[in-house]
Amino acid sequence: MLDAQFVSSTPGQAVHAASMVELLNGSLRAVWFSGSREGAGDVSVQTAVMDAATLQWGVESTLFERHQIERGLWRYVKKIGNPVIARAPDGALWLWMVNVSLGGWAGSAITWSRSTDEGISWSQPRRLVTSPFLNISTLVKGAPLALADGQIALPVYHEFITKLGEILRIDAQGRVVDKVRIPGSQTSLQPVVLVTSPTSADVYMRSGNAKALMASTTDDAGKTWTTTRATAWPNPDASIAGVVTRSGVQWLALNPATNHRQILALLRTGSRTEPQPGSQTDKKGYFEGASQWIVESSATPTTRLPFEDYERVLGRELAASGVAQNQISAYVASARRQLCSPESCWLEFSYPHLLQSRDGYIHLIYTWHRTRIKHIRLDPLQPAPTVQPTGVNVVHVPPTH
Repeated sequence: MLDAQFVSSTPGQAVHAASMVELLNGSLRAVWFSGSREGAGDVSVQTAVMDAATLQWGVESTLFERHQIERGLWRYVKKIGNPVIARAPDGALWLWMVNVSLGGWAGSAITWSRSTDEGISWSQPRRLVTSPFLNISTLVKGAPLALADGQIALPVYHEFITKLGEILRIDAQGRVVDKVRIPGSQTSLQPVVLVTSPTSADVYMRSGNAKALMASTTDDAGKTWTTTRATAWPNPDASIAGVVTRSGVQWLALNPATNHRQILALLRTGSRTEPQPGSQTDKKGYFEGASQWIVESSATPTTRLPFEDYERVLGRELAASGVAQNQISAYVASARRQLCSPESCWLEFSYPHLLQSRDGYIHLIYTWHRTRIKHIRLDPLQPAPTVQPTGVNVVHVPPTH
């Protein structure tokens, strides 16, 4: 069984692209974007904290809104998105955000801010300079890596003209000191890096052509990467997440389908250098043969639901978590606005982020029907649970809000 809670607490908002970090006291801080719709001018970066003692999420608050970022950058900001939070080697928290001044997401740049008090207060937003030419079309989504020399490896991607993945090396002052492009990653985006040894790592990427999960490998500590190749796992042009546990086990969270996000699954396998029995994790088979856990799934994953059934499925889970009826209506209305035609709707479980906390638990956070951020806590040493469609086997921790 899985312990699950809703993280976001404001009804009726469009929410997406969550990430999280463990705080020094063992609590978790999550961040995500929230507004009337993705890309709207009222979108803000929200945050909430899960208390380490009670395992309860507190009420959300605002970290950054568009005009606040404008004042820090001294430039117009049209929209913001994709906040990524992480701890730097010096112990400070860093937050990277995508922002656009003109055009769509392909015209994005990255803004960063730093906190030395566990995310209570933040420095003025600053622009990450990734290119001397216009400094546009760089976006962030994957979790950064703290490096032994005090720098940070930040996976980024481009969407202007062509899609591709890169790894930036950022110093303690927030400056890009090096970057390496992942070869052959055209049509790929949102890279996720899994480190398997001091010199070896695998990178996995969302497929922009909606065909397969893409992958590349380094054996020289990221100086060079192999040409990107398709894996055996499908990808419906959807974001992924990954983590390597302290025991060396690799995890991926993904939508294992070709054309929808109605199933969210976890893959688990051994390290590439020391595979678990029965798994294939060498350079010829990334995560092929890996164990699969279904986290949430539609009962009819290849078809849309009539709106009446959709409303009933969402309402049942919201009610089980203690949400009042008037708030249920607001959440369902938000989901319907984003995922439904007049007659039918898609279920959607998307944009995952993975973290292992110091107590050994795996934490998965993701977008639930574009209307709430959801958190799953699981023991990686336990057998894979059997989860029924629509998540009815998920155990809900009693809510506090």
